[in-house]
Amino acid sequence: MTHTYVSPEVLVLGRLGVDIYPMQSGVGLEDVETFGKYLGGSAANVAVATARYGHNVALVSGVGDDPFGRFLLRELGVLGVDPRYVRVNPDLKTPVTFCEIFPPDDFPLYFYREPTAPDLTITEAELDLDAVRSAGLLWCTVTGLSEEPSRGTHLVALRERGRAGHTVLDLDYRPMFWPTPADASTQVAAALEYATVAVGNREECEVAVGETEPERAADALLERGVQLAIVKQGPRGVLAKTRDATVEVPPHLVSVVNGLGAGDAFGGALTHGLLEGWELERTLRFANIAGAIVASRRECSTAMPTAAEVETFMGTGA
Repeated sequence: MTHTYVSPEVLVLGRLGVDIYPMQSGVGLEDVETFGKYLGGSAANVAVATARYGHNVALVSGVGDDPFGRFLLRELGVLGVDPRYVRVNPDLKTPVTFCEIFPPDDFPLYFYREPTAPDLTITEAELDLDAVRSAGLLWCTVTGLSEEPSRGTHLVALRERGRAGHTVLDLDYRPMFWPTPADASTQVAAALEYATVAVGNREECEVAVGETEPERAADALLERGVQLAIVKQGPRGVLAKTRDATVEVPPHLVSVVNGLGAGDAFGGALTHGLLEGWELERTLRFANIAGAIVASRRECSTAMPTAAEVETFMGTGA
């Protein structure tokens, strides 16, 4: 069967790898007996989450020329994400990430991305600049700024957008990918010049703008020129600010099985709300519930909910 590709409505840049999740909770990896294999990586998970709502999504990333890379290319298609911009790097292995599951709030991650990961080797020449400019939403993560050539490629994509439409920077700070927090702060500052939306938790906001108090962090992001600043506050829910409005939405409480995918589910739902033109409060409520649904499940990418699932929770208040 042949596929006719159209320019993507949503373009996501960044991390892609294999998540290896233990089938047993509450024990360290040394005692885990069985594992499950899933598509993972923050950017890839956001792409999958967005595709679940019916959007045409493409991912710009990389994999190794190995069985795990072939698995990811196949799985992207299965999960509704266009893989045409995922480059196969013949010299690097596909990254693998292991996690431990200690509910409700301890989920250590172990990244295997040495000497570097294929998603960090994407070059400017591999960008489809027409797609970058025409997409209804561009999603980038701070991890993509941690190394060259990915850093330069991300900045080229952001500059090409010229702060048009929805240009989202996921503050997604992972300390193991950076020499120091100060290095990350420098690169985030450069990327924020082109973002219209910034989203992150309090610790990520500290790296981005030197503030952890949610209101001050949101104000500092707005001062950098973004139009919408979203600060995740953990048990206090989510705060969002624009030039004209402040919205705070409480968390949607569930029994947590694995909290690792909740933020990516939130990102995909946020993307959906922005593209649909929803009011900010509705978008945040929808995104909170999407994140909670995934936190109540073991896996991440394959756990992303449909709009009908989220709407059911919103309607019942469950």
